[in-house]
Amino acid sequence: MRRSVAFLAAAGAAIVGIVAFNDSDRRPDDGKARPFAADQAPAAANAPADPPADPPADASAEVASGAAPASRDADSAVAFDAASLRRKVGGYLAHRPGRAGLMVFDTKTGASFGWGERSTFVTASIMKVDILTGLLLQRQRAHDGLSSGERALAARMIRYSDNSAADALYAKAGRGAGISRTNRLLGLRQTVPYPTRWGASSTSPADQVRLLRKIATGDGPLNAANRHYILGLMGSVSAGQDWGVPAAARPGDRVAVKNGWVQLHYQGTGWAVNTIGRVTGHGHDFLVAVCSVGHPSMETGVATVEHLASMVVGGLRRLPA
Repeated sequence: MRRSVAFLAAAGAAIVGIVAFNDSDRRPDDGKARPFAADQAPAAANAPADPPADPPADASAEVASGAAPASRDADSAVAFDAASLRRKVGGYLAHRPGRAGLMVFDTKTGASFGWGERSTFVTASIMKVDILTGLLLQRQRAHDGLSSGERALAARMIRYSDNSAADALYAKAGRGAGISRTNRLLGLRQTVPYPTRWGASSTSPADQVRLLRKIATGDGPLNAANRHYILGLMGSVSAGQDWGVPAAARPGDRVAVKNGWVQLHYQGTGWAVNTIGRVTGHGHDFLVAVCSVGHPSMETGVATVEHLASMVVGGLRRLPA
């Protein structure tokens, strides 16, 4: 039984500037099987102000499968009906508040599906993966690594979504200017780190999948040790952080996830809810990013991103590995 997230109001959201940011609060378990440990999350930390207003939603959908296996026969080639999936996604979103964009890429088949994937959204705490990736890349290029204290901060930042830890590591990485430099090395195109407040940064689902691909596949500058370190933290988030991408997993799949949510109070209202991560198993390796904004509640946003992740991953599963 899904437990309500209505406790957020009772907990008293901390407001910094013009945003109430609750990303470190625990979200209760919804009864689904999850491959994560049931840890206790620390108290919520404060976070940044809203970014500029988002651009209009991209109403188009794109599907690419150019890297599909050469052995696929005619029957299996049509097993994935992209037009049908576009209709399903569009039909679902037509009856949901706000707007959403998504990108899913299967590294095993080369198939991908995007819907508004180049549209930009406030990052909230999914930015924490970019912060850690950027800091690790900076240290790697300097032939150095994280200190024990920095590793403790990184664990709190990813596994518990602790905002104070993110503040500290963002500063160590050079804040917006430093992460912008490493993002260029990572090939990110639509991610704009906010100069001082990481949670007010903007990104696109397409860029988040680019980042995940650099982390998951080795197709980038990060060495194997750093890539495995990031995925290890994302694969062991606390019980209150294990929603979103895990909704697309089947029993036996391995899952890594990082979520972000923020209630906006300026240049727009409602909740921004995002989820990024990886689902591996049953012959597939999905990199998933779903971003959304304009929800009347966090719970509504969570339901939307989980449904979209499950719908699109389910459609791409029909392609044989």
